[in-house]
Amino acid sequence: MKQKIFSREALLEAAATQRAAGRTIVFANGAFDLLHVGHARYLEAARREADWLVVGVNSDRSVREGKGAGRPILPEGERAEMVAALGCVDAVVIFDETTPASLLSELKPDVHAKGTDYEAETVPEREVVAAYGGRTAIVGDPKGHATTDLIERIRKT
Repeated sequence: MKQKIFSREALLEAAATQRAAGRTIVFANGAFDLLHVGHARYLEAARREADWLVVGVNSDRSVREGKGAGRPILPEGERAEMVAALGCVDAVVIFDETTPASLLSELKPDVHAKGTDYEAETVPEREVVAAYGGRTAIVGDPKGHATTDLIERIRKT
């Protein structure tokens, strides 16, 4: 699993190797705090969009900034390791920004996969991806699973 977790620099080198071998790259991202079936379905669907799936996992700092105090539940290293354990995932990188826009502009994946809580027109990074000639894909099952809801259910029991 840990061999799938890359530093940003090492990821860019690995991506160059994948491209040189003629493979296409898809990028998906999220906090992945308390991994659930919606995450698995999202990542499986993302993997079908290209040959090599890179998953960006938000750092602890960026999760706190986006989701508030008390989050994440699990530390970034453990969340990255859980995502890396999934068979459909080829590479994982932790990123510290609140959005993956700068990572996308560096990595330049062929496809940026987002979950069904978005529409192609509402993906915040769509212009970044379009600027280098990439494609945005909406993948996964309907948004019926949310970590925030799961945490609330656990707290109530």
